[in-house]
Amino acid sequence: MSSSRRGPFARLLRTQAEVDADRLETEATAQGATLVRDCQGGCVSTVSGRLRSVTLRPVGKAPAVEAELWDGTGRLTLLFLGRRRIPGITPGRHVVVHGRAIVRDGDRTMVNPRYELVPSSAE
Repeated sequence: MSSSRRGPFARLLRTQAEVDADRLETEATAQGATLVRDCQGGCVSTVSGRLRSVTLRPVGKAPAVEAELWDGTGRLTLLFLGRRRIPGITPGRHVVVHGRAIVRDGDRTMVNPRYELVPSSAE
């Protein structure tokens, strides 16, 4: 449990965000993925999590889609160069990405990672 609360009532006092973060971390670990907090710049990693935001953010004059992946331990920026839109890459979607993590403007980033859309329970 990542919460600093301890004791017999700790579970009852947790926020929904803490519960969600722990669930995402547990799922990522069970899948054998690297946790975002453990991603090192320059290393190839597989990361699993939920997309919290997806934005069209040009890099220079080229179009680019930027997405924020959250796995409960940290955020990883996904940058897809040369794209204006990617079907299935939408906020709330669970994905598994594979690529080389870099540190860009102080943030962990993967540029043009391979990705797999994880089916939701409704699909």
